Amino acid sequence: MSRLKSLLRHAVAPALAGGFLLAVPLVSVPSTPAPEKWTPLSPVLVSYDESARGSVAKGRILSFNDFHGALEPPVGSGGLVNGNPAGGVEYLATHVKRLRAAGEANGEKVITAGAGDMIGATPLISAAFHDEPSIEALSQLGLQVTSVGNHEFDEGVTELKRMQRGGCHPTDGCQDGDGFEGADFRYLSANVVDKQTRLPILPPVDIRIVQGVPVGFVGMTLKGTPSIVNPAGIQTVDFLDEIQTANSYAELLRWLGIKSLVLLIHEGGAQNPPPTPQDPSSCANFAGPITDIVAGLRPEYGLVVSGHTHRFYSCALPNSSGANSVVTSAGSNGTLITDIGFTLDRRTKKFTSIAARNVIVENGVRLPDGSWARDAAGNFIRNPDLVDPDAKVLVDKYRTAVAPIANRVVGRITSDITRATTAAGESALGDVIADAQLAYTRSVGAQIALMNPGGIRADLSFAFSPGGEAPGEVTYGEGFTVQPFNNLVVTQTFTGAQLKEVLEQQFVGFAGQTVQRILQISAGFAVSYDSTRAAGDRITAMSLDGTPIDPAASYRVTSNDFLANGGDGFTRLTAGADRVTAPGFDIDALVAHLGAGAPVAPGPQNRITKVG
Repeated sequence: MSRLKSLLRHAVAPALAGGFLLAVPLVSVPSTPAPEKWTPLSPVLVSYDESARGSVAKGRILSFNDFHGALEPPVGSGGLVNGNPAGGVEYLATHVKRLRAAGEANGEKVITAGAGDMIGATPLISAAFHDEPSIEALSQLGLQVTSVGNHEFDEGVTELKRMQRGGCHPTDGCQDGDGFEGADFRYLSANVVDKQTRLPILPPVDIRIVQGVPVGFVGMTLKGTPSIVNPAGIQTVDFLDEIQTANSYAELLRWLGIKSLVLLIHEGGAQNPPPTPQDPSSCANFAGPITDIVAGLRPEYGLVVSGHTHRFYSCALPNSSGANSVVTSAGSNGTLITDIGFTLDRRTKKFTSIAARNVIVENGVRLPDGSWARDAAGNFIRNPDLVDPDAKVLVDKYRTAVAPIANRVVGRITSDITRATTAAGESALGDVIADAQLAYTRSVGAQIALMNPGGIRADLSFAFSPGGEAPGEVTYGEGFTVQPFNNLVVTQTFTGAQLKEVLEQQFVGFAGQTVQRILQISAGFAVSYDSTRAAGDRITAMSLDGTPIDPAASYRVTSNDFLANGGDGFTRLTAGADRVTAPGFDIDALVAHLGAGAPVAPGPQNRITKVG
């Protein structure tokens, strides 16, 4: 083993620098019995080599992804798994520790891993302290290794390195008064390289020894990260192809005798109906970018822990050899943990079997009839018996610190306003945010506002009262959870023809767009589209206050600066003229709208029409 450690340390340094931690032998934790033969509607089980029975090492990985600073239970759909209340780090820690303890009771050491977006797009309780609370909470619950995700770059490369290594914020200092030591876990970024040195900005791999058999973890984010983060913070790095990067490290690690690999990757897919709803541990009608990535991977990658899409699944997908790799995702916000058991052939050092299931991080009080207890206002009652005491101490510290800001009432709503979309892709909350930004910029001539759906991070709940406020009252903290990015609000001039091209860029295949994203639009603006028509010709009608948009006329259009700078692939929005930046941030526009007068109702969801 010492010879292996020496090889790893010297043969590939500095590319693999600092990425190794040895683990004691692992034994599988008994869990829900796996089926004899896997089907897409059951927890995944893949067997590779039955001949190795009797000469195997056993291990287990507990994984999750897209935590997004969920120190407190998420509100609305983000805190539900098929109707079951779930999530929040106080409850995640309990479930992780219980699963880990079950292994330790059998003499095991369990590996806890992640697939990116542990921080970024976080509620105010974490964001107000530059996500130091989330790093501390994840370290405390025993996370050991995770890939970076796109949101790890929200505040730039330098800030990500501070998250790993520690130190006070260069501008705001250590706001909680007790310093910041950085993450106890290791971030991996195999495909994010410095433009000058061409080396990864953080370690690319982490090696764990399982009963004498080395297992390699390679971590990366999606290659498309530059299109979905603020470009200012990533000017010094390149994001490389996922398949080529993964396979290059597989080749290198194989040369070192490491033949069982786990890919931690912040890219994913989704189950699709039927059935509805999908089981968290199934793989019904699965599709997404991760399918093509897995298809290009070397067979050493027996396990792919994925993320980014905020969906749950456990799948068996073919890799480049035609054999299956197990592919998992645990939704988001700490609502699920993927429990992955595996065996290794001691002689060949290869995976012999992998099984995975998703475990719901329940946080409610279940009634005898199987339903969940609620208070008089309709909120789920949280189960105090499921709260991890160590996590509670940490979260309470930051709850108290942020309360004066977070609990300030800023407005009122008439009922729940959610991110749920129509068949055309329009949400009630998207309507409200677009209206807020239009109202915020009317003084500079704004006529239309556009909002990216990915920037809407949570629902607004009528009944939820985090600070004890009356039902229907909205706090600053609730508003910030909806829009946590502190984007600027900008207004630009476009011709009608240019505006049509912006809207055509909602669809895959036009001007480099790779993902369909339906922009939310403000009152008075109406758009129709036909998804069956050719790329670049899908917008069939546009009107403003009932008058068709004139291709030659000029219109003042508001958006956040992320979109205006080409984010989410909307490069046509960079072509605007006479840009004006409003004071404050996008959250200020929302707060002003919510508090402008009468309680705000859900948007009508009648502005966007899909005709085919």
